[in-house]
Amino acid sequence: MHPSLHPLMLALEVAERDRDQAQSTVLRLRHQMEASESQARQLEDYRRDYQQRWGERFQTQGTVQIMHCYHGFMSRLDQAGSHQQAAVQRLQHHLDQALQVLREREMRAASIRKLIERRQNELNMARSRQEQKLTDEQASRIAWARRAAGSNDLAMA
Repeated sequence: MHPSLHPLMLALEVAERDRDQAQSTVLRLRHQMEASESQARQLEDYRRDYQQRWGERFQTQGTVQIMHCYHGFMSRLDQAGSHQQAAVQRLQHHLDQALQVLREREMRAASIRKLIERRQNELNMARSRQEQKLTDEQASRIAWARRAAGSNDLAMA
């Protein structure tokens, strides 16, 4: 590696480390989101089952006191469901932000990688031109030496 590329390689390491951290954050938030959505579904399923069970029971029997308890519990289930939906929405917002950060960090790492590649190509081209120049100079010297040797041979004859 050419010494002029060292700072860019360090920048790439930092950018890739930042990208990896952003990927970890996205993964963690996705897991949290899945768990939160699962919990919201479970609450909704439980609420539906509870409502169905007690609805059937109220058709056959039920007192006013049991009815008040039922409505109070349903109200608390509704609150829990609303709270869980709000948690899902907050996590979705955080996940969207984390995905944006990840995209930005991926672009930064890709840009630095591309810059390193371009600089490496420039260095390779400069090295090739230098080698070609040396080869041309060497060929020119050999041709000159041959002409000079040929002139000396003619002058001696």
